[in-house]
Amino acid sequence: MQDFQPYLAPAKINLFLHITGQRADGYHLLQTVFRLLDLYDTIYLKPNENGTVKRVNDVAGVPEAQDLCVRAATLLQQHTQCPLGVDIFLEKKIPMGGGLGGGSSDAATVLLALNRLWKLNLSRTELMSLGLKLGADVPFFIYGKNAWAEGVGEQLQAVNLQDAYYVVLNPNVNVSTAQIFANKQLTKNAIPKTMSDFSEVANSGMHNLGAEFTNHLEKIVCSEYPAVLDCLTWLNQFGLNQSSDARMSGSGASVFLEVASEKIATEICNQKPKGIQGFVAKGLNQHPLIDFASD
Repeated sequence: MQDFQPYLAPAKINLFLHITGQRADGYHLLQTVFRLLDLYDTIYLKPNENGTVKRVNDVAGVPEAQDLCVRAATLLQQHTQCPLGVDIFLEKKIPMGGGLGGGSSDAATVLLALNRLWKLNLSRTELMSLGLKLGADVPFFIYGKNAWAEGVGEQLQAVNLQDAYYVVLNPNVNVSTAQIFANKQLTKNAIPKTMSDFSEVANSGMHNLGAEFTNHLEKIVCSEYPAVLDCLTWLNQFGLNQSSDARMSGSGASVFLEVASEKIATEICNQKPKGIQGFVAKGLNQHPLIDFASD
């Protein structure tokens, strides 16, 4: 990997997810809190002077043309008329299609890193606007802090979250986000909450989020994908001791449990059922590349 420079792309979880409406263009309006995790994809970049953007390794299940890393670099190049190109090597650690934001995070890291490598000096706001064209979660990763999110996920305000560890399980099923949002039983007009409502209960512990802050997609996903329900049920047996409940992230399939220490998280994760992916992660306070764009 000579001359390639590594850049980290962290995972995220949604501490809750409410659907508050739907726009005329079909996008759903939501409220959520995004939390960064210290599980990373690593993206290796090598700028070139011939203007080509290409991925130099194969990634299972991700054709190069659809890779958000490649799309992000191409979009940035076109937006700025930059004559430089880049070679991209992508090392995946974040489970794909699991509601952990891996593809979106990869795209954000490419935008942030190339902003510096190509000496573009775009502001964070400009990069977030570009990122939104690639996906609704991309602006959050460019924003770089744990955040209360509204709109389609692009209206962000920083939130302070207590240090915590998470057991994250992925039941190895691919949830169709479009199918879940199209389900007629999905509540799409939840009464909006306020950021202060969330902060008040979150600061006294995840156990107090309870029924007030849930994931509105969880019930639908569990009914259509029993493996997700099985993982939630299994994790919840440990939640009683941790005064917290297991939750699904995003539109699934990953589920998580907040616990008090890395030791407890590791002990739980080591008992996970066979055939289930799982890992322990600590919540981050900020993105590792937060200084790569100016506010």
